[in-house]
Amino acid sequence: MLCIRSSLDTLAVAICNGPLLSEVLLKINSVGICGTDIHFWKDGEGGGFTVNNPVTLGHEFSGTVVKVGSGVQHLKAGDRVAIEPGVPRENDDFVRTGRYNLSPTCFASGLPPDHGAMCQYYVHDASYCYKIPDMLSFEEGALVEPLSVAIHACRRAEVKMGCKIFICGAGTIGLMNLLVAKAMGAAQVVICDLLSDRLKMAKEMGADYTLKVEKETAKEMAQKVKAALGFMPDITIECTGAEICMQAG
Repeated sequence: MLCIRSSLDTLAVAICNGPLLSEVLLKINSVGICGTDIHFWKDGEGGGFTVNNPVTLGHEFSGTVVKVGSGVQHLKAGDRVAIEPGVPRENDDFVRTGRYNLSPTCFASGLPPDHGAMCQYYVHDASYCYKIPDMLSFEEGALVEPLSVAIHACRRAEVKMGCKIFICGAGTIGLMNLLVAKAMGAAQVVICDLLSDRLKMAKEMGADYTLKVEKETAKEMAQKVKAALGFMPDITIECTGAEICMQAG
């Protein structure tokens, strides 16, 4: 499949004549499958977005630069890159204050109606493509986007040396938060999930305690967390969207 941010006609132009001034043509190497993608595929909606027309998914991806626009100076053909999927369309107040991801007109790869990167070739704004070192695989490059989510969350939560943390959910985002929290100095991390295999992975990745969610109430879950840590956590990072986890936190 060939794909692009706007249309196949534009992609044909990019392949034949080169991308526009500030864009790059990418050969896609790896794409992650986010929980949001699964909701789009199964339910036709997710995260406040609705699939009303055919759309190519994929917002966690890495690739190789094939061609660059005439105004692109920091990239060249052959560069290996990880991608920031959100690109502002307007210079509104959110963009001017550095919160372009909140702009209501922001382009977002793979979030309807904008096309994503589960395809062979893709055109993207060069300013939102970041070179990755040779030591990183393309698969790891595709995980840079979810990793950035965890870094942002831990910064917002002000994780610091000695913190005791409760993470709800041991999916990709939960595990990323586990890694980042530990790297930022968290002393103890307890993580919960419905699935035993996810909790096993969390333990292997450095979780101090794991809790399998059964049929507990939010209050009972909170008491389990307290029992594991010996006290209530300093910080809770919620990575599920489940009401019981929000209440337990």
